[in-house]
Amino acid sequence: MFSGIIETTGTLTAVEKTNVGAQLTLTTTLPLAEVSLGESICINGTCLTVTAIGTTTLSFDVSAESLRRTNLGSLAVGDDVNVERSLRVSDRLSGHVVSGHVDGVGQVDSIVPEGDSFLYTFAIPPDLSRYLVEKGSVAVDGISLTVFHCTPTRFSCAIIPHTHHVTTLHRRKPGDHVNIEVDMQGKYIEKFVQDAVASALASALTGPLQELRDEIATLQPLKKETGNR
Repeated sequence: MFSGIIETTGTLTAVEKTNVGAQLTLTTTLPLAEVSLGESICINGTCLTVTAIGTTTLSFDVSAESLRRTNLGSLAVGDDVNVERSLRVSDRLSGHVVSGHVDGVGQVDSIVPEGDSFLYTFAIPPDLSRYLVEKGSVAVDGISLTVFHCTPTRFSCAIIPHTHHVTTLHRRKPGDHVNIEVDMQGKYIEKFVQDAVASALASALTGPLQELRDEIATLQPLKKETGNR
């Protein structure tokens, strides 16, 4: 579990395709003495498992599913990525709850300077927009951002200078692909409501349907008798 508060960025030093996906290796300023094999680290908003630790590098195996659902498959050596270690129970939740399970890939639509800050607008798949609400939260490449100006295919975020500088956003340009994770609470609520409505409808229809079956059953012998005359 993560918070969307990026600790540092890393630079890819190797991208190797494998039979089951890919292996990414990156340099990072994280204190690697505190990192363990098997630990979960969020890379561009994607929860990955540490598979090797070098002097200044970390390596991660990326599944085929992660390559399909994220922008990790389009990364190349030299690209920078956002890096965040998983939360400890005692940590402050400065952003919002981020699972590292990317829902889809969006695109930078526009970047407009506003003083020292920036107004970013992102284009997203329509099936994700229903989970975005005005002043709600979203993770873009793992960065916890506040949403506004929501439409069926776009949303905007105000980026302060600090966030712009310490994340990969300062390297983004219109047309770039970004990982999108919507607020998981919205997805859970939608699932609970759908199941509850489906159950209620099934219960409401059980009685009338049974009565209809009984009525049809009583009519069937009459049809047979009519045919025998």
